[in-house]
Amino acid sequence: MMMDTIMHVLHLKKKYQTLEVLKDVSFDVKKGEIFGILGMNGAGKTTILECLEGFLKYDEGQIEIHGQIGIQLQSSALPAYMKVKEAIKLFSKWKHAQLDEDIVKTLGIEEIADQTYRELSTGQQRRLHLALALMGHPDLLFLDEPTAGLDVAGRKALHENIIQCQKQGMTIVLTSHDMNEVESLCDRIGILRQGKMAFIGTVEELAKQLGRYYYIKVNSQEGEEVYTTQHIQQTLMQICQDYQKQNLDILDMTVNRGTLEQHFLEVARRNEI
Repeated sequence: MMMDTIMHVLHLKKKYQTLEVLKDVSFDVKKGEIFGILGMNGAGKTTILECLEGFLKYDEGQIEIHGQIGIQLQSSALPAYMKVKEAIKLFSKWKHAQLDEDIVKTLGIEEIADQTYRELSTGQQRRLHLALALMGHPDLLFLDEPTAGLDVAGRKALHENIIQCQKQGMTIVLTSHDMNEVESLCDRIGILRQGKMAFIGTVEELAKQLGRYYYIKVNSQEGEEVYTTQHIQQTLMQICQDYQKQNLDILDMTVNRGTLEQHFLEVARRNEI
C-alpha cells in the first residue's frame, strides 16, 4: 500500500447464497480525503461498507487499512432508554478513550447528556453517533447516509462537522443518496454498478467524461420533458418542430451539461463508461 493511501481494496467479492452482491471491487482511498461510495438501491453500498468495517465476512479479495477506524452507528444501535452520558461512558470504556471537550462543544453533547436516546431528535441522534465514532481520534471514519432524515439546518450543521474532521487530518468514507451532499463534501467518488466500480474519480472528471451530453428541459402547458443529446443544434430544432406540430407553446427551456445526479444515473444504469 502506498504511503499516501490509507485504504486499499483489491478484487473484493461477496455473495449471499447464489446472489453475487460484490463481483470484483477494487479502489484506493487517499489519506485526508472524503471518498463517496454511490450506487442505486441494491448496488452493494451497505455490503461493501460492512465488509470494510469488519462487520461482514467477504468471500474473496483483500482489504488493507492503515490506522484506526471510527464507525457511525445505525439509528437503532443504542437502547431507547439509555442516557446520552451513559452511552458515552460505555464507549469510553470500550475504546479506552475519552470524548474530547472540543467535540463535546462542537456537537452540543452537553445539552443532551441527561436525555435518553428515544428522547433525541433525528439530528441529535446523528450528532451523538458522530461523537461516539470520533472517540479515540480515528484515522479513518465510515459514515453511512450521515444526514438521512435531517432538515436543511441539521444537514448544514453536520456537513460543517464532517469538514472540520477532514481539516483535522481525518479520512472519511461515506455513502449517500444526496447528490448535493456528495458534490459539496467529496473529493472523489466511486460509483457501484452491479457489484463493480463503474467509475472512480472526481466529480469534475465524471462531468468531463460525460460532458459530450446536453440535457434539455422543456416546459409547456402539458408539463415538463427532459431530453438528452450529443447534437445540441439538431435536437433543439427537432424539439421546436415537434412542439409546433402538436400546437404546444414552449413556456420555458433550459440547456446544460448535466448535474451530478444526471451523470450518476448515466453511469449507474449502464455497464461502463
